[in-house]
Amino acid sequence: MEINKKTGTFFISAILALLWSFSHAHAAAFDDPSWPCQQRKVVDLSLGIMWTVPLPREFDANSRRALPKEAQDLVVLLSLRRVSLEQAEEAVRSFSKNAERADDDIMLSIFAAVFDTLADTRRHVIDGIEQYSLKQIALSERIDAARSQMRTLAETGYPDFDRIDRLEEQLDWDARVFRDRARSLTYVCETPVLIEKRLYAVAQMLLKHAR
Repeated sequence: MEINKKTGTFFISAILALLWSFSHAHAAAFDDPSWPCQQRKVVDLSLGIMWTVPLPREFDANSRRALPKEAQDLVVLLSLRRVSLEQAEEAVRSFSKNAERADDDIMLSIFAAVFDTLADTRRHVIDGIEQYSLKQIALSERIDAARSQMRTLAETGYPDFDRIDRLEEQLDWDARVFRDRARSLTYVCETPVLIEKRLYAVAQMLLKHAR
């Protein structure tokens, strides 16, 4: 084993030490280690906050108006995140114009159905983010363990350089996986926020076009 190989091993180990030290410090800033996002974790949303006019007294799933076919179709369309808000508003406008009734009550029932669908989707996304974070934590711990083992092997009188090489290769792969996951966190963490914003926008367009 050439001396520069040993030096390279320690260099990679030092870089990884800085990387994982930063990740642990970042995680320690949050009360919940399974939540890696900058946004505060809010699992359950409130329909009443998004529907900006007073709800009918004792409004719940059992008191909602049964929706006609055209209203059910509108619920499906508004619940599809691939449908732009412009397309959604056009559909609401068309429904309001053509429906026999499009008052606050039926618009609220439409929104409540959309809310149930997207709030459930949002909870699943949050669960997925938590599992994602736990995998990152486990991977970080595995990297720390391998790095410690490399240091121990290198400090012995007769280092097992073949074993060090294998550990170094695994560390390199794990570091790539960790970094790729970390880079995708920005998008993943935005998803619950985007769903929340869509729900609020849908509520406002339904109220706007009620008649």
